[in-house]
Amino acid sequence: MTSKGEQTRNTILDVSYALFAEKGFKQVTMKDVCEVTGMSRGGLYSHFSGTAQLFEALLERITEKESMDFFGEMKKGMSATDILNGALLLMEDEMNHPEESLSMAMYEYAETVDCGVMKHFTEINEDKWTELIRYGIARGEFQNVDVDEMVNVILYSYQGIRMWSRIIPMNPDSFHSIVSHIKRQLTGSGKEGSGTEAEQRSE
Repeated sequence: MTSKGEQTRNTILDVSYALFAEKGFKQVTMKDVCEVTGMSRGGLYSHFSGTAQLFEALLERITEKESMDFFGEMKKGMSATDILNGALLLMEDEMNHPEESLSMAMYEYAETVDCGVMKHFTEINEDKWTELIRYGIARGEFQNVDVDEMVNVILYSYQGIRMWSRIIPMNPDSFHSIVSHIKRQLTGSGKEGSGTEAEQRSE
């Protein structure tokens, strides 16, 4: 059972996510968080010492979210393709909602506080995707790709879209083409040049 303190902490994280997504990192103050949560300054500071610690807790929560629990899913013996499809659906959905992106806040945090923290969370994501791709290759579900190369394509195309879509409007077709490309590279499905679709394009 979640304790009252944990519930309060989770509420703080929930509302502060929206603040950081809207304002970035630099513009959010503990006073802002107090106003949206209705908490006193003392109550808020009993959970977080400042916006940097609060933002770091958000990053940790995002990194460990159950919807991207590759290690847990692999331990259960789930299909690598199913894990990939779930992850790509989530990524595409997030790309379609730039107003919920923390990318600008991440950039500002790394620039003004500690880029080492961002490097740490990036390494966690690199490890997750590396192990998933190796798992898929070992099971014969993924093609024998360059693992490091694919991890870079996945992580940095995703973060690039999340960042750029906060600056200019982007066509959702672009998001779909990116996740489709990733899936093709890993599974070989939907390759251009095969079947009726390719023939129709050539006519």
